[in-house]
Amino acid sequence: MLRGVLGKTFRLVGYTIQYGCIAHCAFEYVGGVVMCSGPSMEPTIQNSDIVFAENLSRHFYGIQSPSDPKSNICKRVIGLEGDKILTTSPSDFFKSHSYVPMGHVWLEGDNLQNSTDSRYYGPIPYGLIRGRIFFKIWPLSDFGFLRASPNGHRFSDD
Repeated sequence: MLRGVLGKTFRLVGYTIQYGCIAHCAFEYVGGVVMCSGPSMEPTIQNSDIVFAENLSRHFYGIQSPSDPKSNICKRVIGLEGDKILTTSPSDFFKSHSYVPMGHVWLEGDNLQNSTDSRYYGPIPYGLIRGRIFFKIWPLSDFGFLRASPNGHRFSDD
């Protein structure tokens, strides 16, 4: 009797460890569920929307915050290394150009009037990128793939 109970217990512990390792690898290397907070990505992502972020490639990104390493931010990649970006101040009064240095990306929220992004932080190192957000899970009324940026073309041609 004791032998049967111990056998079942060890089997259960073995399965739990096995499936725990599989789940860890899936969330660490494939992707995971993320809750976005704040208004910076409106109207594409609303406050408290739940999205899926995959870690295999890189467009909408979950990024480790440059100002607070314990938190993550959700922004859109506007420029890659070597790109010349047309930047504006939050008031849209001052316009300038910025070049994205090697090993960095330029990030902006879709809600330009209410977003703390590369216009504030500067270019973000690739090492802070956590994954590509591409699919909205919640609310169910918006279930599906994310749409294109409402801000249009932001590259400078001159």
